[in-house]
Amino acid sequence: MALTKEQQDQVKELRGQQHSTLRATVPALEEILYKPLPVLDHGFVRVVDYMGDDSAIVQAARVSYGKGTKQVSMDQGLINYLMRHWHTTPFEMCEIKFHVKLPIFVARQWIRHRTANVNEYSARYSILDKEFYIPAIEQLSPQSKQNHQGRSNDALSPKEAKRVLEILKEDSEQLYGHYEELMNTDHEGNVIDDSRSGLARELARMNLSLNYYTQWYWKTDLHNLMHFLRLRADAHAQYEIRVYADVMIDVLKRWTPFAYNAFQEYRLHGVNLSKTGMDVVRRLIGGEKVTQENSGLGAREWRELAATLDLKVEQKA
Repeated sequence: MALTKEQQDQVKELRGQQHSTLRATVPALEEILYKPLPVLDHGFVRVVDYMGDDSAIVQAARVSYGKGTKQVSMDQGLINYLMRHWHTTPFEMCEIKFHVKLPIFVARQWIRHRTANVNEYSARYSILDKEFYIPAIEQLSPQSKQNHQGRSNDALSPKEAKRVLEILKEDSEQLYGHYEELMNTDHEGNVIDDSRSGLARELARMNLSLNYYTQWYWKTDLHNLMHFLRLRADAHAQYEIRVYADVMIDVLKRWTPFAYNAFQEYRLHGVNLSKTGMDVVRRLIGGEKVTQENSGLGAREWRELAATLDLKVEQKA
């Protein structure tokens, strides 16, 4: 990720400002405030503002004054209890605002999380940068035969991968050239041909592909951020959104370390079982041989439970 000199100067200026406040601040998060954290080839995540910390969660849960209890272990224990029992309101008392630069197709997945305030870069008003996402060669895989909405773990042949990259680069370059031609304006806003008016930006943009980068400000509370991360940091999530979630998990660890620990324990690496799934676990503990046929579970849920419990499942011929 390369920042322009103007962008670097803006970050330097913001980080050079000092503000006196009586509000709680988090030194570990202040260390990266405004700094762009690289993602993919041209993307980034920046924290531009936040409110609250772990003590705000405790304070809201107890509806108390001050910073909660004197004993750190008690605060961690309370936050663990809240997370374990799905008491979500105290986590909503903390908020954070990100500036994110991401490919348009990733943004279309991301926007499905409707519990945030979003303001996106307007291609009606401004000209999109000439930046598009090209996957690393190891990310080029065929369609999965089991998962109809994802890629398989297999790799394309070197010949196929080379041709895919050629097509992606050629198409992206050509489409941006046509975008400029339609507007009669280059990416810096200079008129290309004085004899033409050019097409309005709001129409010219429709010819661009989904791998071009957009930007937005995305503000959410801690509860909904963790819900987003639980889904998008999962191994089954698409790689291109998962890497953004991975960076944001590191932000979460800096911001609210107690909530981060509880999130890791009970959400990200915890397991929810159905009533029938719990019955299967009890039967296994009791020494009974349980198969998919006598488990009462559908084939897919059985495979998921077997993977969670690291059971050896006989494959049908």
